[in-house]
Amino acid sequence: MGHPTPPELAKSDLHVTASNSSKDVNEPTVLEGHTEHLPTYEHERALCLKFDFRILPMLALMYLCNALDKGNLGNAKTDGMDKDLHFKNNQYNLILSIFYVPYVVFAPPIAMLGKKYGPSRVLPIMMFCFGSATLLSASVKNFAGMMTLRWFLGMAESAFFPLVIYYLTTFYRRGELARRLALFYAASNIANAFSGLLAFGVFHIKSHLEAWRYLFIVEGSFTVIASVVAYWYLPKSAYEAKFLSEEEKRLAYTRIQIDSSSIVGEKFVLKDALQIFKMPAAYGFLAIEICLGVPLQSVSLFLPQIVGGLKYSTVKTNLYTVAPNISGAVMLLLLAFTSDLTRLRFPFIALGFILTFIGFIIFATIDVESHIHVAYYACFMMTWGTSAPSVLLSTWYNNNVAHEGRRVTLTSIGVPLANLMGVVSSNIFREQDKPKYVPALATTAAFGATGSLFALLLGTYMIFDNKMRNRKQGVNLTARDVSTEKLRDGPKNPEFRWFL
Repeated sequence: MGHPTPPELAKSDLHVTASNSSKDVNEPTVLEGHTEHLPTYEHERALCLKFDFRILPMLALMYLCNALDKGNLGNAKTDGMDKDLHFKNNQYNLILSIFYVPYVVFAPPIAMLGKKYGPSRVLPIMMFCFGSATLLSASVKNFAGMMTLRWFLGMAESAFFPLVIYYLTTFYRRGELARRLALFYAASNIANAFSGLLAFGVFHIKSHLEAWRYLFIVEGSFTVIASVVAYWYLPKSAYEAKFLSEEEKRLAYTRIQIDSSSIVGEKFVLKDALQIFKMPAAYGFLAIEICLGVPLQSVSLFLPQIVGGLKYSTVKTNLYTVAPNISGAVMLLLLAFTSDLTRLRFPFIALGFILTFIGFIIFATIDVESHIHVAYYACFMMTWGTSAPSVLLSTWYNNNVAHEGRRVTLTSIGVPLANLMGVVSSNIFREQDKPKYVPALATTAAFGATGSLFALLLGTYMIFDNKMRNRKQGVNLTARDVSTEKLRDGPKNPEFRWFL
């Protein structure tokens, strides 16, 4: 069940002249046969703004709910949930860990269903499911009940981020994607701040029920209600959005046809989608995801413990994690906007890894108590180099895969793979290595250095491969000069050029 080309978007209307196949958002798209209503930069900018205001706020709200429902267990524990449910030994840690099993296993099949039936429908359904799981968590009586619900929560949330990435690629050109994805991703930082405030307020409720149960009720109910709104609010596709005029729909379709997808709304065929694993570069992208996962999860899960090595009080330690996280979000937006402006991905991915590497090395090698300000600055560098590569790496391989089925398949494996590396992070930060956790810091730095090396090697290969293709054809083309309509077969096509 795909998205067939609407009658008003006949193939003759979609032919793009060679001179315009290279156009970016800053250059008008010329549609042959429609020169009397020639789209201009202003038309494209107005269309993008409509998408920005219509789609991004709703997706950010959905991701906020996603992050709250995934991370509320820690807040509930501070109110004595583990004691009320009579957890023993390491049962709380087991509940945290079990989430990642379905989160990784079910991401590819659910993402494929999302491609088949449309992200605008599948994303709200997923949201309804993980909201319901959160709501039901308020009724559990024991460890087994919470364990079961965390399994279904992991299953329901598994393909959420990969599907959002794919969904955005069907609205925006390749050179417009990183900054939109960065704005969406920033919602997770808001969730981290908001979750504590929400828990603080809810825990003041006086009732015969435990306060942590109200936390699940409030967050779960909000998510379920928001999912129903999202189901009716999100447009099915760019060229079927009801808030666009016919001319805008035509322009929206053509933009994606020439600078995102080989066939817009192509029907999902599993056999075709799995062909992505015949592209050697796919394994390079996945290797970088693995390297990214360890520093990303180390900072996400253990920044308070790292800052704790500075020997501040408990209150100050938590307070001093706020500024590095905020600066990380700012750096994410800065690198994403610059990446879109320059139409380059791999140098900024490598830069992010290098910043993380330097931050962890500085913290691991200096006398923290004697150089406390330098050590705290190193914490900022750790956050600078984690969020940005995550967004830019997903954008990079989505930019280089024009086949929609293969694109969503690669994303649904890559993103969960990075999250799975939280298992490594959880096991390298050991109690016996407190307070500096030198082995953990060194291991994380090594993954950062390796990720930077892989990104530079893959980017360098793409540069040389583009030059070799140009020499063979006697031309001087870049990715922006070739319409993605021609690139269904990827690098097998002689006209293919890598988006660097």
